[in-house]
Amino acid sequence: MGSQQPPGSPLSREEGEAPPPAPAPEGRRRSRRVRLRGSCRHRPSFLGRRELGTGAPAGTASVSSEAASCSFDFQSAAEVSQRLRLSALGLLLRRSAQAGGLQAFEGSAALAREPPAGMSAEDRRNLHAFRDYVMKTLDPTYILSYMAPWFKDDVVQHIQAEKNNKGTMEAASLFLKFLLELQEEGWFRGFLDALGHAGYSGLYEAIETWDFQKIESLEEYRSLLKRLQPEFKTTVNPKDILPKISQCLISQECEEVIQVCSNKGLMAGAEKMVECLLRSDKENWPKTLKLALEMEESKFSELWIVDKDAKNVEPKVLEDDEMETSDIQIFYKEEPECQNLSQNSSPPSAASPTCTPLKPRNYQLELALPAKEGKNTLICAPTGCGKTLVSLLICEHHLKKFPQGQKGKVVFFAIQLPLYEQQKSTFSDYFEKLGYKVAGVSGVTAETVSVEQIVENNDIIILTPQILLNSLRNGTIPSLSVFTLMIFDECHNTGKNHPCNMIMFNYIDQKLGGSSDPLPQVIGLTASVGTGDAKNTKEAMEYICKLCASLDTEVIATVKDNLEELEEVAYKPQKFFRKVESRTTDRFKCIISQLMRETESLAKSIFDELGTVTLENVSQIQNRSFGTQKYEQWIVSVQKACMVFQLPDKDEESRICKALYLYTSHLRKYNDALIINEHARMKDALDYLKDFFADVQSAGFDETEQDLTRRFEEKLKELESVSMDLTNENPKLKDLSFILQEEYHLNPESRTILFVKTRALVDALKKWIEENSELSFLNPGILTGRGKTNRNTGMTLPAQKCALDTFRTDGDKKILIATSVADEGIDIAECNLVILYEYVGNVIRMIQTRGRGRARGSKCFLLTSNADVIEKEKINIYKENMMNESILRLQTWNEAVFKEKILQIQMQEKFIRDSQEKVEPVPDKENKKLLCRKCKGFACYTADIRVLEDCHYAVVGDAFRKCYVSKLHPKPKTFGHFEKKAKIFCAREDCRHDWGIHVKYKTFEIPVIKIESFVVEDIATGAQKLYAKWRDFPFEKIPFDATEMSK
Repeated sequence: MGSQQPPGSPLSREEGEAPPPAPAPEGRRRSRRVRLRGSCRHRPSFLGRRELGTGAPAGTASVSSEAASCSFDFQSAAEVSQRLRLSALGLLLRRSAQAGGLQAFEGSAALAREPPAGMSAEDRRNLHAFRDYVMKTLDPTYILSYMAPWFKDDVVQHIQAEKNNKGTMEAASLFLKFLLELQEEGWFRGFLDALGHAGYSGLYEAIETWDFQKIESLEEYRSLLKRLQPEFKTTVNPKDILPKISQCLISQECEEVIQVCSNKGLMAGAEKMVECLLRSDKENWPKTLKLALEMEESKFSELWIVDKDAKNVEPKVLEDDEMETSDIQIFYKEEPECQNLSQNSSPPSAASPTCTPLKPRNYQLELALPAKEGKNTLICAPTGCGKTLVSLLICEHHLKKFPQGQKGKVVFFAIQLPLYEQQKSTFSDYFEKLGYKVAGVSGVTAETVSVEQIVENNDIIILTPQILLNSLRNGTIPSLSVFTLMIFDECHNTGKNHPCNMIMFNYIDQKLGGSSDPLPQVIGLTASVGTGDAKNTKEAMEYICKLCASLDTEVIATVKDNLEELEEVAYKPQKFFRKVESRTTDRFKCIISQLMRETESLAKSIFDELGTVTLENVSQIQNRSFGTQKYEQWIVSVQKACMVFQLPDKDEESRICKALYLYTSHLRKYNDALIINEHARMKDALDYLKDFFADVQSAGFDETEQDLTRRFEEKLKELESVSMDLTNENPKLKDLSFILQEEYHLNPESRTILFVKTRALVDALKKWIEENSELSFLNPGILTGRGKTNRNTGMTLPAQKCALDTFRTDGDKKILIATSVADEGIDIAECNLVILYEYVGNVIRMIQTRGRGRARGSKCFLLTSNADVIEKEKINIYKENMMNESILRLQTWNEAVFKEKILQIQMQEKFIRDSQEKVEPVPDKENKKLLCRKCKGFACYTADIRVLEDCHYAVVGDAFRKCYVSKLHPKPKTFGHFEKKAKIFCAREDCRHDWGIHVKYKTFEIPVIKIESFVVEDIATGAQKLYAKWRDFPFEKIPFDATEMSK
């Protein structure tokens, strides 16, 4: 595309996007906060920047860490009423004059005179022309109270009745009809003020500037959300994400969502939330929703795709200012490792001005030694042995080694958000008492702090890796040379396109590029380096060498001289395998499978309607086995294919996609029920389905859902009979009960963690234990992740911590049932029994899961009916031994030989990376047409386009001037050689699509266009293509030539 403008440049911002909020003027009255249910962000006030008849909203809502705030911000009733009285005063005076009472009001009128706030004929035409946008966005009942000076009571009641009887859009249409019939001066000003007070900041701005580009840009996301609505309402808990997206909704909408959830259930609440989002005028609601879904780890976030090419940001065409936002990717794991730094060390006293010296064990000193010698080191040591203390030792030694006048700078990468908080606290507590400054930035805080200043002003910086990667990309941090030490926690993640590896790409490029700038020392910490797909020791050594090359490692540090001491701290439990039997016959599975086949047939009938038009992956239905994760993956693939599915008839397209989502959502629930039935009781699986269908009936319940519910209810009586038959008891549960009773007979004080695969199984097994008279004494607790695969499960971070604390301290809680949230990073030293119930992963997971059982005499049972699961776990044990053997062999290598091996791998990997970079396409020299994307009217030819300063695209020639109309720019600005003067629109009266702006460039008046406003048509073939960015459009780009203009 050419040279990039700096991130803060006005040239780099998109037309119509909101500038940063201006500070409120002095003297502005402080607003009153009204506490409401839910957790919602403060609303921007509109009184600050708008005097009577002028100005703009004080700001628009944006993604921020304030999304977790718990209040709305309203102006006081007195302020609102006073403002509306002023807006309506002219109307009241005129009515009084008509009644002969003008003199009585003369004094008041003299005090309250204001500039005329009437509506021009052009404004009235514009409001009529843009009425469709208003109807799609506005719920008029939210602003009727503010319009009382202009609307009589019967009009208000008529509009409210229209909404109740026909819907919101019809009510908005009626509202506009009455609005446009008003003749009194001041009503247009009052209408704008009403929008502002109600919270319609996007619509307010669009009407004031008559620029609906931002609202129009939301149309594709509205269409996508309509299509995804069936999946949204079955997978998203509206109560959980409402606090994070409330700034995108009107305050009344937030309350209505909460009310619907309480009265009709979560599924109905989710439908209400979708309805509100489809009307949202907030430009950032798609991104805010995406962030909220990711924070809640919702499966729906896989379908809700925003900014598919977020990494490749190019400068926009001379457009308005916008707030700078980071492309943040947050890597979540469930819970940090609670490091017991050293059992014989004590934390520094808060009252003491000096820090108590660390008291490391001998094996910790052994692990730290190579790093303290200045070598790039990969430290591999068991979970729970105190690697955090090792990193503190290395960091302290590193900072103290610099002579007076020089300073070190350390960055510690924590890929888990909870671990980031823990490590920031640990490093702050220790190092600030030594006089060092410690700070951190994560995805949660990145919007509110300057990464550049944090790095510049502190000695130790704790970061999630994506933050530094973003800063390197946008130039905020010029290079890694600003640091002297980098520490990567869980460094086994440093591979492929993980942010840690992307950071190290910068490091290795700088190293191999011959830069004279110094590179930081690199330390990696992990419990297991893994072996990848290696089948023997040689391949495992190669895999580990590649990890070391990614981290530029010189030494692999493990405990060898102090193994006995290490084993006292990190005890390795004894492992047992128990093969159990499954049900010989399963009537429940037969019935559910038949319902699934019927549902699949209904889905296939949709494809039969399409004829030759098909969706990818549909033909693979018959290859999927019911009750498996593989089947769920097929469901996800179909749903993703629906996202890009297109038909000429958009109504038909919407109908088909909605039906497919409903069918696949029901198939997913049936699939979940079969998994529960396989590993728990039939009763629990049936309860799961009954809860789901109860939710369905309390929500929209359209014809398709009614049909699917009827089919289930026809089988319900038989399903209940089967589930209550004691002969159908799951034999796996008998074996699990036997193990628990036996172990607690041998040791009544045993502490157990029971690992299972899904949250639904956690709930099912908890109920089973509580209802089993022989096991109820275990008083089970649960620990699950924060994701919302099922809306009724999932734990918040405080709930997770509470569950762990209760298990540690409450002797009555003898067993903790957990998903993978607990297999890595949780320290429960008293746990002496680990049971893996149909639960197995890779070698890294195996090592860390087994590490949960840390008490002496610990046992680890793998309980499964699948011989392949046992075989896989045995393979993991083999791979663990192979990994340890590979590390020992690599440690015997000559240091120079190892360094050369690492260098060769780095050079090979860099060559592959460089060769895989995108090859610039050959410019197409054939002339193309540009058509208006909205009305498909002709605009210009590519031969008429010229490139200004490498990144702005202007159209030359008189012919183009007939194709557009212009309007003075609401925010004219001069910068560089450019003076932004007007906005340009399609000349067709029924279109008026935004095409770009008109500028004065040096001495030339010239239109500058944006490619996203046009369709490109091949003149020869008639084929049409869309481009989001100029750089993606491979046409022949001709530089602007002043001499050509003079001719």
